[in-house]
Amino acid sequence: MKLTTREDKGIVILEPKGKIMGGPDATLLHDKLHELINQGKKKVVIDLAKVDWMNSTGLGILISGLTTMRNNGGELKLANVTEKIQSLLTITKLITVFETFESVDQAVGSFN
Repeated sequence: MKLTTREDKGIVILEPKGKIMGGPDATLLHDKLHELINQGKKKVVIDLAKVDWMNSTGLGILISGLTTMRNNGGELKLANVTEKIQSLLTITKLITVFETFESVDQAVGSFN
């Protein structure tokens, strides 16, 4: 997984690309979220448009990220959830845990 970061209206947008399968991916996202928290940036959108696949470990990474942000007074939202990932979120009922949006703009706008 590759991870790029950008900001829009004070909201941090993380753009993972490839497969989210655990191992180094978990460390990468975990470290990035803690880096953002330390910088006082606690509103995060994860843009899943370029994520090809995610396994159960990948879902765990997202849950861990959400928990990390909420425990530090922040929020994490998902945007551009692909059909495959939407199916995973539905089957696992995590769709009720995450706020998901059809676009990054909608997710960013939801923070206001």
